[in-house]
Amino acid sequence: MSRRLPVYLLIDSSGSMIGEPIHSVNVGISAMLSSLRQDPYALESVFLSLITFDSNVKELTPLTSLEQVQIDDIQLPRSGATHLGEALAFVADKVGNNVIRTTGDIKGDFRPMLFIMTDGSPSDLMAFRESLPKIRESQFSEIVACAAGPKANTDYLFQVTKNVVVLENMDSSSFTQFFKWVSDLITANMSGMMEAPVSDGTETGVVNDLPTPPPAVKFVFKEII
Repeated sequence: MSRRLPVYLLIDSSGSMIGEPIHSVNVGISAMLSSLRQDPYALESVFLSLITFDSNVKELTPLTSLEQVQIDDIQLPRSGATHLGEALAFVADKVGNNVIRTTGDIKGDFRPMLFIMTDGSPSDLMAFRESLPKIRESQFSEIVACAAGPKANTDYLFQVTKNVVVLENMDSSSFTQFFKWVSDLITANMSGMMEAPVSDGTETGVVNDLPTPPPAVKFVFKEII
């Protein structure tokens, strides 16, 4: 079996995403899968997991090979809180249980990647703060957080990662551009990840520059005071 590149998609499924936003997310994820499947190496190595969060955290798709993964449309509740903290802790647990680490006897998986999308801010602030060390300990090679729409709060996302982007528009075109960029990021980082297997935590890993995003996706830079 070839070494895997685990990719976790963490998507806000709270009631505020109902209607066109979640439909557009579903279209974008489908476009991402189509794009990744055009890359032979991605088809061999990428394993995807889709996790949603509202008042509950749900693993809609466990870590599955790109070749075999089938992702159904995300369905939303009518309302509900945004339990991002619980979701981050859930992802960290999944990484700990499912990602194979390098030892003296085996060459483990490539360092996992995490993509977060939310249109708000965490409702579970205590759980959110408690999840941050767990995410750091998970040794992600890249974490990219997307703040979708005008009500998304980037301040919390910057506590998770320095790589924060915004989508001002929540239409199909914008989400498709974002998820296509995600597929470009995954394929662009593969060569660097080949030199950075998950280990006992002693390796520093390889961090590559992110590809230039499309017009609909804007980087946010945190002001240092």
